[in-house]
Order: sequence, then structure tokens, then C-alpha cells
Amino acid sequence: MIEEDRKDNKRGSSYMTTMTDFPKIQCPFIRKDFMVNKEDWKKHGHQLELRQPKAYLVTNNITPGFEWVFEDTNTIAVEKLNGTNIKLRTENGRLIALQNRKNIIDPLQIIKGKTFILEGIFQSIGKGYVSPDGEQAGELIGPKVQGNPYRLDVHLWYPFAKAIKHLSYRSFHEHDRNFENWSSWFKDHLLSRFAGKRGEKDVMAEGVVFYNLKRRAEQKPYMAKLKRNMFEWLYSDKIEIYDYEA
Repeated sequence: MIEEDRKDNKRGSSYMTTMTDFPKIQCPFIRKDFMVNKEDWKKHGHQLELRQPKAYLVTNNITPGFEWVFEDTNTIAVEKLNGTNIKLRTENGRLIALQNRKNIIDPLQIIKGKTFILEGIFQSIGKGYVSPDGEQAGELIGPKVQGNPYRLDVHLWYPFAKAIKHLSYRSFHEHDRNFENWSSWFKDHLLSRFAGKRGEKDVMAEGVVFYNLKRRAEQKPYMAKLKRNMFEWLYSDKIEIYDYEA
């Protein structure tokens, strides 16, 4: 019996292996820092999640190398869920590794552990979202994550692969891809696809991730992201922004 416990402990050490971190996704527009009024910042900075009296905003200039976001018809726009990144690895239906970015999560640490992450994983297992073998990345959303914008009662881990299939904006190809159009879209019309499927029709999406799966097959950069909080209009009604020109 003791020998079996030792084997179980040895197998448990596999939970401590580190997977690769999910790559940083670039914005398709060039962003710059703009100073803001310090008195306005003192009043509203915390609410607007500005740690310093400046805002890092998009400009009407395309990031070099990301022209494909605007020009390639194979590019799609997928809702970016507002949660925290979780990656897992399974083998023969067993969870063998779990991490939040580079932070390893021990699923056996149930006392003072991050059990809400495990809740999200098991909710997803029940829905058939988790593959029995391989490495998967996704977003954990729910009551304890980012203020729960989707009004969930329990946590849920949503795979990025599933998001590509089910959370894409189908009207994306019907409009010209430029700064003005996307600014208007993000400000007034970027409703959450995930929330909408649950009957919540008034929840705005955090942003979008642009994917180009053809470029991925060619081993080229194939992702970019754009969020509502990258635009000047999210702040300008509460905070004066100096010298901003799109």
C-alpha cells in the first residue's frame, strides 16, 4: 500500500511540468502612450483600469507585418472572451498538467488552492469541451474572473479552438476593414457572441482576436487582437487625453 502511495506521488509530480506559455498577441494597429489629465485620472483612473496617468491607445496606422488582417479574405474575427488564460494537457483521459500562463496549477491542492479553476475545467469536461489527449488552451470565465461580465453562476473553461468555430462574427466580411469602421463597430455594436447564445443580449464583448488559419498552416503569424479599451473614446468622456490624434 505504501509503495502504491509512492507511485501515486511520483505520478503526481507530472502536474508540475511546465507547458509553453500562450504567445503574446499583437495589435494590428500601432499603439502609443498618451498622457492624460492627472486630476481626471485621480478621479476615474481606477475605474478605467489606468495604473498611471497615461493611456496606451491605438492609432490609425497599421502595425508592419499585420497587413493580412485587413487584406486577406481568409482572416476571421472571433470574440475575445474576458477571462484568464488556462492551458491544460491530457493523456488517455487523465489531466496531467494545468497552468495559468506560466503559473503551474496543482489540481490536487484543494485547500487554499484555486478550486474555481478546477470547477471551470470540470464544467467543460461535462460539456465535452476537453479532448482526452493533447495540449489545449482556452479562457476561464465566471464569477471570480474579471468581474464576471457574462453573469455566470459557475466557472467555465472555453477552448480557443471552440471559440474559432462558434464565436466568430459572421458579418465581418461584409464591411470595409479600416480604423473608422472598427472604431464604430467596437464602440456601439460589438456585442458578445458568447453572452448572446445564453440569452444575454446587452453584454459587450471585450474585443476580438483575428485568426488566419491558412497562414497558420503556412507557419506564418496568424493572430492579432483588438480590444475596446485600446480606443480613445472609452476614456475621453471622463478623462482629458492630451495630444491624441488617431
